[in-house]
Amino acid sequence: MGTLVVPKDRFLTSNDHKTTMMLGFIMMDYWYFAIPGLILGLYAQFKLMGTYAKYIQIPVESGMTGAEAARRILDSNGLQDVPVAEVEGHLSDHYDPMKRALFVSSENYHGYSLAAVGVAAHEAGHALQHQAAYAPLKWRMMMVPATQFASYAWMGILVLGMIMGRFHQFLGIAIAIFSVMALFQIITLPVEFDASRRAKDQLLRLGIIQSQEQAGVRKVLGAAALTYVAGMVTAVLQLLQFLMIARDERN
Repeated sequence: MGTLVVPKDRFLTSNDHKTTMMLGFIMMDYWYFAIPGLILGLYAQFKLMGTYAKYIQIPVESGMTGAEAARRILDSNGLQDVPVAEVEGHLSDHYDPMKRALFVSSENYHGYSLAAVGVAAHEAGHALQHQAAYAPLKWRMMMVPATQFASYAWMGILVLGMIMGRFHQFLGIAIAIFSVMALFQIITLPVEFDASRRAKDQLLRLGIIQSQEQAGVRKVLGAAALTYVAGMVTAVLQLLQFLMIARDERN
């Protein structure tokens, strides 16, 4: 974790403190909307870590590594031009649609476990979506710039509104911006579930896993998918919290 450095020539003024405290009090309204997302998010993370730790220890009968499994899936679907590269980090696996490349974490790249081939195949599933012009993936790709902006902008808008004494007007803008993030999370669900479906089909069809190994792969991918469900629930409930606050501000 990074270290927070406060410049010596810049300290919070009394107005800054008042603004921060007021925003904190307002966000406490309908605080219970945050509880389901928090609980589900923690459960999803523990579930993923536990499931992955279990199945990373179980070797796949074919003896293939995650990198080899991804390469087999891509090649069998005419995607020989899509590279499979190793990337550092724990469960940092991802498909980059801009580079049209798969990035597989070191433990899955070299690992020959059910977890390794399952995760790598899932990322290959995204490449298959890209090839097929899968609509939800296209929508998510189009939303990435707006979502990146929204993730920083919504809080800044709220703070600016309080500083200017126009919180009510700025709250509506912040809600509109935050809605982009919630929509992104909603669109992500079919993208991730479909990638897992494609992965399981390809793994079995190509003989990378056997029928008795399907359950293990399904559990790994299911645990990963739960984290996206948690993200969606959290975003939607937070949006509802903002809408309730906005309703009270009008009244």
